[in-house]
Amino acid sequence: MTEFIAHIGTDESGKGDFFGPLVIAGVLVDEKNAEYFHELGIKDSKKLTDKKMLALSVEIKKHAPHSIIAISNFKYNELYSNIKNLNRLLAWGHARAIENILNGSICEYALSDKFGDENLIKSALMKNGRSIRLEQMCKAESDIAVAAASVLARASFVQKMQAMEQTYGISFPKGCSGLVKTAASEFIKKYGKERLKEVCKAHFKTYNEV
Repeated sequence: MTEFIAHIGTDESGKGDFFGPLVIAGVLVDEKNAEYFHELGIKDSKKLTDKKMLALSVEIKKHAPHSIIAISNFKYNELYSNIKNLNRLLAWGHARAIENILNGSICEYALSDKFGDENLIKSALMKNGRSIRLEQMCKAESDIAVAAASVLARASFVQKMQAMEQTYGISFPKGCSGLVKTAASEFIKKYGKERLKEVCKAHFKTYNEV
């Protein structure tokens, strides 16, 4: 059996959702907690219900060094208008998650799902002189550390969406469907269009459509 190499996995949630934040999470997995996470049934968050995911996220936080970067819509729109490139914004978030974990733990290898040029994360990291070996892989959620990160990111996204719904008294659907436009119109009626940026990603086509 090949030796298990301790590593950080990173993943994001909310990238394709008009409403809600962008959340990036990192989790450091070693041989011991990897085995435990497999037993718990941790896998790509897209294959889990919200309820199951929220329960699993509690266990992940208890048993592994982790970092969650949640970028609120207000902050996201501000960063996007400066960076003007989603992949750069993602790279910045993945790099922050990795660095936060490295501040308290030693690790030489990190893996993330492939979303753009690998050098984007590297350049965001290397400013602090980190010598971590970084790889990006398609379908990286098959890796236990990336799967755990995907669960943390999605659980945090779901919790933030629930908090937004309580704050504004509006149901915010996930994704970019027709229901999303209906909810955006409802928000505008209630709060005015200048405040829509508080709850959505303003560079989406949907923003101009509503």
